[in-house]
Amino acid sequence: MTQKKGLGMGLDALIQSRTRKELKETSDSVGGDVQVEAVIREVKRNPRITLWSARSAAVLRYLKKTQPEFSISREASDLIERAVKEKYPEIWEMFSELQ
Repeated sequence: MTQKKGLGMGLDALIQSRTRKELKETSDSVGGDVQVEAVIREVKRNPRITLWSARSAAVLRYLKKTQPEFSISREASDLIERAVKEKYPEIWEMFSELQ
């Protein structure tokens, strides 16, 4: 069965096949540094992530409409960074060069 490309594939639709291949090759390697370097290269090219959460989107859009100068992107970034750092502190440190 072949996979369809585009909408409905979630994150897979957003990741280029070249990138998946690069990450697969580095995950097969022995050194974790190779994986970290590959991820850093990819993130420097495209630091965006996409999330789907109707309730979170509603809360953030409400705040944007009711609080002057509220930034959905800045708030979402701050919230995600705190959560990821707390849940995965060892991995977070592996990418300390990224700011």
